[in-house]
Amino acid sequence: MSCDILNTVKLKYFLIGPLLSLLVACSDGSGNPVFLIPETDDLLTANSSLNNFVDTTPEFSGASLIVVDKRAGVIHRHYAGDHDEDTVQLLASTSKMPAVSLLMALAEDDQNVDFEIDRVIEDYLPYTGVWPGRTVEQLVSNTSGIPGLQYASQYGPHLCQYLPVGQLQTCAQTIYQTPLDSLPSYPPGTNFDYGGSPWQLAGAVAEIVGGATWNQLFDQYIREPCGLDVFEFGNMLLSPGDWSGHPDGLVGRDNPSIEGGAISNIEDYAKLLSMHLNAGRCGDQQVLSAEAVTFMLEDRATPTGAITPGGWGYGMGWWVVQPEDIAEAPSLFLDPGAFGAVAWIDTEREYAALFLAQSSNLEDGSLASGYAIGQLITLIESAYDNSRP
Repeated sequence: MSCDILNTVKLKYFLIGPLLSLLVACSDGSGNPVFLIPETDDLLTANSSLNNFVDTTPEFSGASLIVVDKRAGVIHRHYAGDHDEDTVQLLASTSKMPAVSLLMALAEDDQNVDFEIDRVIEDYLPYTGVWPGRTVEQLVSNTSGIPGLQYASQYGPHLCQYLPVGQLQTCAQTIYQTPLDSLPSYPPGTNFDYGGSPWQLAGAVAEIVGGATWNQLFDQYIREPCGLDVFEFGNMLLSPGDWSGHPDGLVGRDNPSIEGGAISNIEDYAKLLSMHLNAGRCGDQQVLSAEAVTFMLEDRATPTGAITPGGWGYGMGWWVVQPEDIAEAPSLFLDPGAFGAVAWIDTEREYAALFLAQSSNLEDGSLASGYAIGQLITLIESAYDNSRP
């Protein structure tokens, strides 16, 4: 794991119980042996490291870790501080992968929904505006050319996307029809600019083509087939300190932040990670196609030539960590959030994980995400590498 990764997550716009019993080899049902990572010193070290992070970082009263293996499912949980299995937290940008998962599910429902991820959004929006020629694929790969999150303080009317009042459609229409003449914009597909207004536009398109609210669509296409318990989108980006820790306290459901408004516990998010590890399947439900899962991982930032944090690429909802050997294909993909949560998937080792923590400001959030990316990922990698035959 490069030190560049740890340094990268400090950029401001990046908006767990005892170990399982010793695991042994088993069958996947087809007679093929399945490698299961056992309890190792590396996992015990990960637990100790997580405890130490909470003990020495007063900004955080707790943190959680869950590790999901492609074949074995959840193989490791650890809670530190005041976290337990009932802890629900704000995800901030770690909402992006689940949001894109819904968009891909809509795009694949040809029987009921007329929607293509690579079709220009004016084909779907019932009003004209100043940002035509963009596709939803470009909106959620941050390559639409519309000014992104780094300019949020200068958004003016676009700031409606961060308010827990109003309706998503009303806000999206304001965004689509309001130019940002004082901010740099680019032709679609020619530059990378992370987050912000494009994501809210993508959510509005989803509501229009799906004929329901964003949360209703998420329930239908993702939450119900995956058996999620508490996962939901709201809008508390401006007031994370008001989060009560209980889903009943979530505000902004009618104008949810598409890029950063979700809440989750570690079990719900682990099911989403398992879906991405297992070619789009949640249990016995084929929620996404294998092609959709792979499509989300394809780097769209690097081809624009834009300078991205740490030289990372970006797919749709996933940061693409470029390997040190440029001849190798990327295998580590991240979805970090400004409050400290980090989700990642390792396609080479065939596991995924979520580190869950929450701050009330971006500076503290960088402490947590920086710790997870700089230390925890390395420990889990070692646990896999040292346990393989």
